Amino acid sequence: MAVVLEKPKAKSETSWKRVPIKEAYIGLYDGPHATPKPSEEGPIFLGIKNITEDGKLDLSEIRHISEAEYPKWTKRVTPQEGDIVFSYEATLNRYAMIPSGFRGCLGRRMALIRPNPEKVDTKFLFYTFFGADWRTTIAANTLSGSTVDRIPLTNFPNFEINLPPLPTQQKIAAILSAYDDLIENNLRRIKLLEAMAQALYREWFVHFRYPGHAQVPLVEGIPEGWKTDRLDAALVLQRGFDLPTKQRIAGSIPIYAATGINGYHDVAKVKGPGVVTGRSGSLGTVLFVDEDFWPLNTTLWVKEFKQVSPLYAYYLLSDLDFAGFNSGAAVPTLNRNDVHSLPVLIPGEDILKSFDEVVGPIFN
Repeated sequence: MAVVLEKPKAKSETSWKRVPIKEAYIGLYDGPHATPKPSEEGPIFLGIKNITEDGKLDLSEIRHISEAEYPKWTKRVTPQEGDIVFSYEATLNRYAMIPSGFRGCLGRRMALIRPNPEKVDTKFLFYTFFGADWRTTIAANTLSGSTVDRIPLTNFPNFEINLPPLPTQQKIAAILSAYDDLIENNLRRIKLLEAMAQALYREWFVHFRYPGHAQVPLVEGIPEGWKTDRLDAALVLQRGFDLPTKQRIAGSIPIYAATGINGYHDVAKVKGPGVVTGRSGSLGTVLFVDEDFWPLNTTLWVKEFKQVSPLYAYYLLSDLDFAGFNSGAAVPTLNRNDVHSLPVLIPGEDILKSFDEVVGPIFN
């Protein structure tokens, strides 16, 4: 959750102080400058990839260290509940709180601060890291190296933050936590709805158990009135467009890269709704876009929906396996001409209309 914690303009302004961040924590620790031997199981070796942009721990893919080596890798510090871990090199501005029950050590390019409960509310400090003021501080102190960017941990203790009295911190943290909880609940609902829609697609168009299917005979294995054809008979894919960062102008138009939104611009290149998938760098992610957008040249986007709707096209492409069409030696690359030759199922107009009517509200 991105928030802005700025100093308020009110009578109580004098109670807010701008202080070095070292006044808010008990200790600052960095991780090891090496990588342990891989282990099939054991404590977690916490890396940058395990922290999401919005401040969550993602432990879907983890590296383990052995129990025998665990003491060696926790000599400096053992992460505990309430600690805030962050990245200081390569991918910056990744922050997360250590939850209860976590057992592991800091990975490379990772550091940890242990908040002082007498000076700061842990969640308040965590939210501070997502504010514009802190991000400006990080940008001003970033050192650009020949390979990666980094922030110097020797200077980190003197980075300044706005710190109100502890009761005020707790009130702010409570409000933001309530919003976070609401967002989490909504995300869970969205996942359930997405699963429902995906199951409906497979039920109708893979197993042919759609409304009224009992009255429709199968002809050569597919319902009468349906047909199998090349993908480009159903839809046409087009390579996206260049848009260097320096040419982007702040606006509300989402810019889509191979795996999702890459930023925003003030001009759209394509009218929504649309469907986007990865062309270069990352293959297999398919995205439904319900607004005007700008697809980057690392994507393929549906230029023309010839015999299918945008919703059906989204599930159709999601169901295809692009891995076998990788034509890049070093960087995964998808050639639209190769994909266009794939055989796909094109249902009748009536069933496509019914599918949109059922699935459309789920998307909304």
